Amino acid sequence: MTIKTETEKPVLTYSKCRGLVALVTAFMKQRRMGLNDFIQRLAANSYACKHPEVQSILNLSPPQDAELMNTNPSPPPSPSQQINLGPSSNPSAKPSDFHFLKVIGKGSFGKVLLARHRTDDQFYAVKVLQKKAILKKKEEKHIMSERNVLLKNVKHPFLVGLHYSFQTADKLYFILDYINGGELFYHLQRERCFLEPRARFYAAEIASALGYLHSLNIVYRDLKPENILLDSQGHIILTDFGLCKENIEPNGTTSTFCGTPEYLAPEVLHKQPYDRTVDWWCLGAVLYEMLYGLPPFYSRNTAEMYDNILNKPLQLKPNISNAARHLLEGLLQKDRTKRLGCTEDFIEIKNHIFFSPINWDDLNAKKINPPFNPNVTGPNDLRHFDPEFTDEPVPSSIGCSPDSALVTASIKEAAEAFVGFSYAPSMDSYL
Repeated sequence: MTIKTETEKPVLTYSKCRGLVALVTAFMKQRRMGLNDFIQRLAANSYACKHPEVQSILNLSPPQDAELMNTNPSPPPSPSQQINLGPSSNPSAKPSDFHFLKVIGKGSFGKVLLARHRTDDQFYAVKVLQKKAILKKKEEKHIMSERNVLLKNVKHPFLVGLHYSFQTADKLYFILDYINGGELFYHLQRERCFLEPRARFYAAEIASALGYLHSLNIVYRDLKPENILLDSQGHIILTDFGLCKENIEPNGTTSTFCGTPEYLAPEVLHKQPYDRTVDWWCLGAVLYEMLYGLPPFYSRNTAEMYDNILNKPLQLKPNISNAARHLLEGLLQKDRTKRLGCTEDFIEIKNHIFFSPINWDDLNAKKINPPFNPNVTGPNDLRHFDPEFTDEPVPSSIGCSPDSALVTASIKEAAEAFVGFSYAPSMDSYL
C-alpha cells in the first residue's frame, strides 16, 4: 500500500492515460452489451462466479417467467408453436421499397439503418432483425412484445412511433420514426454530467413516457441512457421495447430476470416478484447518472456492483439541491414497497417538489423549450451517431429478399414462427 504525503501530487503519465482510455472503453462496451451476452461472459469468469451474490444470480433454476435466463440453443418452433397475432395487414411491403443509407445502431439480433422510402422520399429508421438469431436465443416472445407495445403507442410525444412492419423469410423489419438527435448516453459521454435544470427536463419527459406505458399496464424494464434518444429539437424519445412486460395490472407482479446490469433493481437481483416500481428505480438511476456521470452503484467489478445495489447505502454528494436529493432517495429506495411511486405510480412522481417548475400540460404538448438543441441540419446529419455504427458498410442482404430456391427448411420454419408480425396502421389512425 502506497501512502502519499500531502504535498505529493499525482502525475498523469502516458501509461496512466492509456489505462484511463482502456477503462472508459471497457465501460462503454459493457454498457452496450445485452444482458444475455453479459451473463454468458460473466459465467465464463471463474473468479467473478465465486462471489455468492453472483452465484445466486447465475443459478439457472429459473424463476417463473424467466425467459431471458434460458440461453440454450433450441431448434426453431414447429408450426404448432406459432406466434399468431392475426393476418398481415401490409402484404405489399418489401425491403426493395427502401434505399438503405447508413447503419445507425446495432443489437443482438440485427441492425438499425437510416433508410429513405423510394416512393415518398421520407426518411425512416428501419430495424432489421435476423429470425434465426432470435429463435436461437428463444427471444421471439420479446420481439413480438416490442411490436405489440409499438402498436399501442397511439400519440404519446415521447415514445418512438411504428409506421408499419413486415417480414421476409429470414428477417423482420420495423419501420420506425427516424430520430437523429443522438442517444442520451452519447451526450453524457461527451459532457460527463448535466446541470440540474437539464436533468430535470429529461427526467420529466421520461417519467411522462413511463407513466403512459404504466397506464396501458406495460412495464418498460430496461430504462438506460442508450434507450433514450433526443429528437432534432432536443426532446426525449424512448425506444427499444423488447423487454417490456404487458398486462401488468397496478398491483400485479412479474419475475423475469432481465434488464441491464447497472440499472437492475434490488428485487430483480433477489429474483423476487417485482412490479411497475422497477421503472421508477431505473428513473432514479438514470437521473443520478445525469447529475453525477455514473450510475449510482457502479463498479467495474460486476459482483461488487451487484453487492452495492443490494447492500450499500445510497451516497449523494452535496452538489445537488435538497429537492433532487429527496427525489433520488425516494426513487432509489431498495424496498420497493417504500419506493416513490409504489402507491399512486406516476402521480407521486409528477407531484414531487423536484418537478414543481414543470408545467406537465406544456411539457406533453412540447411547449417547453428543451435546454439543449442538437442543431441537426436535416436527415442526413449524422453527427450525433457513434462512428462505430455509421462507418460500417450497409450489408447488401438488408435490402433484398432471399432467393426462394435458397430458403432452407429451417428458415421456412423461422418464417412461420412470426405469422402476424406484419402491420400497417388503418387510415383511422391518421385522422
